[in-house]
Amino acid sequence: MSSSRIWVVLVAAGSGSRFGGSKQVAELAGKRVLDWSFETASVLAERVVVVHPDADLANYPGDFKVIGGSTRSESVRAGLSLVPDDVDFVLVHDAARPLASVALYRRVVDALLAGAESVVPVIEVKESLKLLDDDRSISSVDRTKYRLAQTPQGFRRATIVAAHAGNSEATDDVAMVESLGIKARMVDGELDNLKITYPLDLAYAEAILKWRISGGR
Repeated sequence: MSSSRIWVVLVAAGSGSRFGGSKQVAELAGKRVLDWSFETASVLAERVVVVHPDADLANYPGDFKVIGGSTRSESVRAGLSLVPDDVDFVLVHDAARPLASVALYRRVVDALLAGAESVVPVIEVKESLKLLDDDRSISSVDRTKYRLAQTPQGFRRATIVAAHAGNSEATDDVAMVESLGIKARMVDGELDNLKITYPLDLAYAEAILKWRISGGR
C-alpha cells in the first residue's frame, strides 16, 4: 500500500426500522454486526470514524465517534467533520455490510491510488429487471446495462467534502459526487457483501461466515 493517509467513515446511525431495531448491534456469529465492519475497516485505515445513533459512546468501538443525523447523508457529514484536512482518501462504508472483505477495501484504495476521485464496488444484476411506470404497469429493461452498488465507496477527501458542502441528500455518496460532474470508477464488488436489512439477513450472513471458515473463501 501507499503512504497516503486513509480514513474510513463507518455509518452505523440508522434506526433499523425494517429490521425492527438497531441492526448494527445485533449479534452475528459471536460479535455485533458493527464490530465485524469496524475490524475489517481498521486493517487498512489509519483511523475509523464510527457514526452512531445515540450518546452512549461506550457502546461503540474506536476512539473517533460522532452521533449521526436523521438521514444517511447527514450522518456521513457528521463523520467527515472528524476527518483532518490532510487526509488523502476517505472510504465510506455502511456498518450494516459486515462481510465486506479486506480484499474489497484494497480494490477501492488501489483505484484511488491510480487516480480515481470516486470509486464504487458493483455486482451484476442476476434477476430480470423491470421498470415501473407511472400507471403501475411494468416494462422490461436490459439488465446488462445496470449494476448494483455496494460499499465501501472511496473518494479523495477534498472531493467528498465538496460534494457534501451543499447539505444535499442522496442514497449513497457516489451519487453525491456525481452532482459535481465526477463519475465513479467501478471495481468488482462481492456477492457475499450483503446488507443487513431484515432479521433473515442475519441468518444469511452467519451461513456465509461459516462457509468462509470451512474454506469456501
